[in-house]
Amino acid sequence: MTAAVEEALRRQEQTEPDIRAWVRVDAEGARAGALNAPAGPLHGMPFGVKDIIDVAGLPTECGSPLRRGRIAAADAWLVDRLRRAGAVPLGKTVTTEFAYFQPGPTRNPHNPAHTPGGSSSGSAAAVAAGVVPLALGSQTAGSLTRPASFCGVAGYVAPVGAWSTAGFTGLSPSLDAPGLLTPGVSELATVIEAVDGTTAEGIDSVRLLVWQGVELTDVEPSMLDAVRHTGHALRADGTELPISTVELADAHAVVMAYEAARSLAAEAGRPESLSRHLNELLERGRRTTDGEYRAALATAHTARTAALALLTRVDAILGPAAPGPAPKGLAATGNPLLSRPWQLLGLPVVTVPGHRDPQGLPLGLQLVGHPDRVGRLLGVARAVEEAVR
Repeated sequence: MTAAVEEALRRQEQTEPDIRAWVRVDAEGARAGALNAPAGPLHGMPFGVKDIIDVAGLPTECGSPLRRGRIAAADAWLVDRLRRAGAVPLGKTVTTEFAYFQPGPTRNPHNPAHTPGGSSSGSAAAVAAGVVPLALGSQTAGSLTRPASFCGVAGYVAPVGAWSTAGFTGLSPSLDAPGLLTPGVSELATVIEAVDGTTAEGIDSVRLLVWQGVELTDVEPSMLDAVRHTGHALRADGTELPISTVELADAHAVVMAYEAARSLAAEAGRPESLSRHLNELLERGRRTTDGEYRAALATAHTARTAALALLTRVDAILGPAAPGPAPKGLAATGNPLLSRPWQLLGLPVVTVPGHRDPQGLPLGLQLVGHPDRVGRLLGVARAVEEAVR
């Protein structure tokens, strides 16, 4: 089955001058892959791969001149799983530098004057532009949830440790998690089932706790309205969280800096080839003591226990996926604070698209769930998506 790949190649050529979502398109490899794809549940489906994730025979350059021309010897675990299910990699999508803050050239398909978010910027934009029905991303802070929200697509961040990061260039082993971007929640559910066998549950009633995130950052009125209206439609509870998201966001920053300084120790020796943003992160990580790092991990452990207890009483926490719509300008990728507490706790997250602000820009909602109940989370996400529609 080559029709889907040929359509993706046509659409990529049509949209790329405006969107700039792709580092490299492997048209020859994709056509050969489509001809030889196994007859799995994703047979012939083209997908994009964030350029920190290995695809055999293609460079993995991580948005940095320090990795230019490095060819991957084997597929990453997630790429391999998708190939076995019949999907076909189309090429590599733009990432921010080492999946941190320094933007690439990608623009938001809904308004090219606005950021697509980061660090899974190219993947989110490629799906939003209709080039591919699936793209791979990752999340260490807000690297998938935020671009999904800004670009108006569905996103899934796997529980930390549930899916292998083999073949990923990571930033922080305690926080890094693979993820997916698709047009909607149903497509997410199809791909997740193909990857690990998890099936979306049928939902008769939904138990949600609404979280507005305003203690972490300024959340724009349009986003607060989207959360409020969706929670009201599903009769969500307003009970307070049994954890301090401010404390968790602070602990997340400690863990990420400490581990990034060690993960990228070799690259840190070439500061002239790194952005100011990344140099500052690595310097903070070098200054962070072992005691501060252990204290941050202890904070995470205690809060995770409380969060898991809560998530046995409710199906999910409903909140804003970003502070508002995609900001204007391409020099920054937006604020990741609303994802940091949940990423520190290693919890699965689904971003549900569908809302818009008064200017027509997308607004995404995030659903935070229990790591042992991903099927339930997907079922709830379908119900939320329907309520949004």
